Amino acid sequence: MSAASTRRSKVLCLGRTYCDIIFTGLSEMPALGRERFAKNVTIAAGGGAYITAAHLAALGRPAALLSRLGLDPLSRALEEELGASAIDLSFVERTDDAGPQPTVAMVRGSERAFISRRAGGSRPVSLERALTAPDVSHLHIAEFATLNDMPGVISMARDCGLTISLDPSWDDQLIRQDAGFFETCKGIDVFLPNLEEGRALTGENEPEVILRRLRESFPLVVLKCGEEGALVADSSGSVCAAALPVEVVDTTGAGDAFNAGFLHAWLSGGDLRETLAAGIESGARSVQAVGGAPTGAAR
Repeated sequence: MSAASTRRSKVLCLGRTYCDIIFTGLSEMPALGRERFAKNVTIAAGGGAYITAAHLAALGRPAALLSRLGLDPLSRALEEELGASAIDLSFVERTDDAGPQPTVAMVRGSERAFISRRAGGSRPVSLERALTAPDVSHLHIAEFATLNDMPGVISMARDCGLTISLDPSWDDQLIRQDAGFFETCKGIDVFLPNLEEGRALTGENEPEVILRRLRESFPLVVLKCGEEGALVADSSGSVCAAALPVEVVDTTGAGDAFNAGFLHAWLSGGDLRETLAAGIESGARSVQAVGGAPTGAAR
């Protein structure tokens, strides 16, 4: 690897940062008019941008968080974990209107339910400074809602010579857009949806067909299928792989952890089989602990 490529290897992770309140050990999922009790609760920093950045840093890949964080007590409670994560936080904007931004997650076996609050806009004032940083090589956009807020970010990143990836992240209103979705996403190098998102975007049901349809719009597509593994395709062909047999504790952030493993291997020059295996391994590590960030991160 040349000195220039070593210097310019950082991944910039763009998206909202949430305070995750994760309930586990539920005997039943909540129902209207009924109170349920969980055995455990974990409070941790969340959001796809932070979780992917934390896993990248744990893998030894320089990573920076490009996000907005509130000044309210809930947002301030995340500072210790963020500071202990080995992520570059120099592009995090701290401002009153960015919080509180909580996500409540309820987990029962493989079942999950979430409710979140978005606060303020998602464009940090540090955006241009981050994209032009001399050590940044790749921009990872952690949710389509963020891209939808600032569609010009793709051309900005392109002008800076960066490659770009997107995890659409489920959104009932935005994910079901028709041609508008794909038009907004033009210029994305790596598209990383899960199976549910792929079905909503294409109207297809079978993973292989979804992958083929999405390849019409993106040069490299990774379809994450949870306990069924994942598939990846580019112009050279496609590869599928099964999930690893591990004890699942909490699947919160597993897709974002997968993204980190996949992108780290892809940016290192791995082929389809190597990048897919790296993504699956990273996702498998994530589900064996509560919360999305690596086990070593502060809790």
